[in-house]
Amino acid sequence: MTHSRSPGDQASSDQTSNDQTQTDQGVGRSVPRPDGAAKIDGTFPYAGDLFLPGMLHARTLRSPHPRARIRRIDTAAARRIPGVAAVVTAADVPGRATYGLIVADQPVFAGDVVRYQGEPVAAVAARDARTAARALAAIDVDYEPLPPVTDPEWIVDAGGDADPLHPDGNIFREIHLRHGEPDTRGEVEVSDSYVVGMQDQAFLGCEAALAVPAADGGVDMRVATQWLHSDREQIAACLGIPEYRVRLTLAGVGGAFGGREDITLQIHGALLARVTGQPVRIRYDRVESFLGHPHRHPARLWFRHTASGAGQLVSVHARVIMDGGAYASSSPAVLTNAVTHAAGPYRVPHAMVDGWVVRTNNPPCGAMRGFGVPQVAFGHEAQMDRLADALGMDPVELRRRNALEPGDVLPTGQIVAAPMPSREAIATVAARPLPPPVSDRTPVTSLPGGRLAGSEPSRIRRGVGYALAYKNLLFSEGFDDFATARVRLELGPDGTPRVVVHSACAEVGQGFVTIAGQIARTELGVDQVLLAPADTAVGSAGSTSASRQSWMSGGAVRAAAVAVAAQLLARVAGRLGLPAVVVAQPRRVLTLVGGEIVASEVGVRMSVAEVLAADGPVEAVEVFRHRRTQPLGPDGQGDVHVAFAVAAHRAVVDVDVDLGLVRVVSMALAQDVGLVLNPMALRGQVEGGTAQGLGLALMEELVVEGGVVRNPTFHDYVLPTTADIPALDFVALTYPQPGSPYGVKGVGEAPTCSATPAVVAAVRAAIGRDLRRVPIRPEDLIRPEDLIPPDDLVGR
Repeated sequence: MTHSRSPGDQASSDQTSNDQTQTDQGVGRSVPRPDGAAKIDGTFPYAGDLFLPGMLHARTLRSPHPRARIRRIDTAAARRIPGVAAVVTAADVPGRATYGLIVADQPVFAGDVVRYQGEPVAAVAARDARTAARALAAIDVDYEPLPPVTDPEWIVDAGGDADPLHPDGNIFREIHLRHGEPDTRGEVEVSDSYVVGMQDQAFLGCEAALAVPAADGGVDMRVATQWLHSDREQIAACLGIPEYRVRLTLAGVGGAFGGREDITLQIHGALLARVTGQPVRIRYDRVESFLGHPHRHPARLWFRHTASGAGQLVSVHARVIMDGGAYASSSPAVLTNAVTHAAGPYRVPHAMVDGWVVRTNNPPCGAMRGFGVPQVAFGHEAQMDRLADALGMDPVELRRRNALEPGDVLPTGQIVAAPMPSREAIATVAARPLPPPVSDRTPVTSLPGGRLAGSEPSRIRRGVGYALAYKNLLFSEGFDDFATARVRLELGPDGTPRVVVHSACAEVGQGFVTIAGQIARTELGVDQVLLAPADTAVGSAGSTSASRQSWMSGGAVRAAAVAVAAQLLARVAGRLGLPAVVVAQPRRVLTLVGGEIVASEVGVRMSVAEVLAADGPVEAVEVFRHRRTQPLGPDGQGDVHVAFAVAAHRAVVDVDVDLGLVRVVSMALAQDVGLVLNPMALRGQVEGGTAQGLGLALMEELVVEGGVVRNPTFHDYVLPTTADIPALDFVALTYPQPGSPYGVKGVGEAPTCSATPAVVAAVRAAIGRDLRRVPIRPEDLIRPEDLIPPDDLVGR
């Protein structure tokens, strides 16, 4: 069920610029994905399906140790195997030896020391995958294992006394935010510590690329990634060649969620292609995917909230320690989000937040949906429930009473701009109908664990929980964030007008392939739209992350389409002898309506096809930027974030306290989504975000012990399926976002931030027990006093 609300007197701050009528395929319609049918019938070509005749197959040798010195690497035996075309190590990297998304601290291959289990040590290319695997087994690496450092709190507490794990040191970043008078306290105080485990993006399509050597000494690559131009920059630097000689094209992506922002196999494949002079395909299996890409940062949190007796927040103190693993990835930016969102979407007069993200010998961590906010949201929402208990107040009322509104001041000193419907969001989910209670008539398949578990309705406890969170949109801290698009209006082979949109935006499932066409149709009134392959032949679109592409690349496509329309009208004005000013807003003599150019004042009407046939195609390239922000100051102050999206969840769960099983019965979501470009795509995004938040709450954890990953397969890394995820009762709050195209805003991350704490709150309410760690484990649910006495089990 989906409902929409918007203020009746509030219109978009950025209305469409032309007078064309919307087609059934334009902005605001549920237009199907152009690649949808192929994905359903199995014919869509994903990166793992790439193939060229005569291509070589590449594999990567990875360290079995989380920390060790490399005494010697002997590749002679591997090179002698028939069919092996190349073996490369750190000594074969021709350019910069390291790479990184923000900081170039990660070696292409470990040369003298390994810092995490799974770090690449060598790569091979062979005539087939079996021969490549034999070559890996033949490489002799002499390791001297060293004691791994895996406790991030120890790194923080030891400070400069800890031996550096890397020449850059052990702390990626620390932030100390101070707001108001942090020593001020209210009458009521609650404090506690919380732990968030390591979650994996777990995309279904593993990493893959096909690299082809080029005649100019460069390389052409098709790859599943989130940021083509960032990949190109890092690949070129490590190959020691100019960027223009590295040409990347997006291959079919089977999900991303942040896990493809970093380089994984790209440089290895490109290097092997140049060394062998042959096409090289490199792709990971599931185990290597788990080891090869960064994950969500585990976090250790401490909070102290104080409030007045009437329930007004007075102060929030927090300590946030995030484990960044062996290399930086996007850790510095993730910490920014964690610290600046630690107080939640609440009005907090006084705050002190200390945050660190540190280096350990655990697997590297980086971007994942929510980007640092899900971790702190779990903590601040648990605190709000504890505070409500201490005050004897309804948890919904406590949140409503303290929720941010436009004009409030954030702990960073940033002024909250409209829209920020926090109060409406939490009130909306609280008002949604509740599911019927468990009874003897409840189907066994609807009980925790399903038919095989044998739960008894009389032993099931129901709980209801709420959570409110907000998530920043787009890149922050003064980053020069931009996106480029080219739009060309031309005649197609059949003589009818068509639009070709060219953008480097990585389509990873978020739906840009659909909305790009919707925007072009809306602005130009032409039904036929082709989306050119995303590649580096056009300017950067930035990363498909931070809920930014609908706003940024959508803004670039719209700007280019508007420029094309203006050129087209200017041509007609010239032909009719009209002054160019007549095509400008706000009073235009010439308008573009439904594929026709109308000059109503002079009684002329001509088709777009007629103009294109006479004068040729029209093309424009535009770059779109959002408003500038500021870096955090030394006290954590600044106008840091472009905008925010708020989301509230209500979760209803049933818990079997005998078996330690949870079933999520219902999820309700109210979210600020801006103007909706595609209702069907919106639905997919909020359902997906909710599912990943539910997974973090109840089941998803990459278990790392002593730096070693214990469950790098889908046998042991448990994901929620359709059996675990209830239908989502979704209410869209449609307040247009100022400054964005059409008033749109990103929607994919906010529900992940509020889903996890809502589910945990519901379980906590069901069992009456503190839950300070996610994911919740079965042993967290079972209390000895709740167990059925053994004698009572006799005869059952």
